[in-house]
Amino acid sequence: MADNARDAYVAGLTLLARRELSEAQVRQRLVRKGHSVEAVDSAIERLTGERALDDARTAEAIARTEVTVRGRGRLRVSQRIQSAGIASATAKRAVEQVYADLDPDALLAGALDKRLRGRSTIADERERNRLYRYLIGQGFESDRVIAVLRKRSGGRGTEG
Repeated sequence: MADNARDAYVAGLTLLARRELSEAQVRQRLVRKGHSVEAVDSAIERLTGERALDDARTAEAIARTEVTVRGRGRLRVSQRIQSAGIASATAKRAVEQVYADLDPDALLAGALDKRLRGRSTIADERERNRLYRYLIGQGFESDRVIAVLRKRSGGRGTEG
């Protein structure tokens, strides 16, 4: 059994060498690879003790990637972190930490600009509705989306 725990530990280190993973993700992958639950528990305990595995650090890494690379809003970032098996309180702290350094309106405007592909205005109500659905799906707050779309539509439309 000790050999199996060592094997699970090495496999866990190998997974973590590629990218940050949550405890739940490492646990799931080690079990999927055929390691016993006891060996996985032992490996997780050791990895956590050595700080090779840290859900708070992983949550922050996910949040930074979602914001800087994908340009996502708070809600979508939080959902992404929680889908990695990280507790909602940890996800909330990570999102708050990452967003403390950002201007949410600039992030929203950047997402809209990318979607408009160089145009500065929205053509019609149909396009505005499509953009609204897209931006909400990216995790931006409804009231901010409506305000930005209204400004880009030349004041037309008040609903999402």
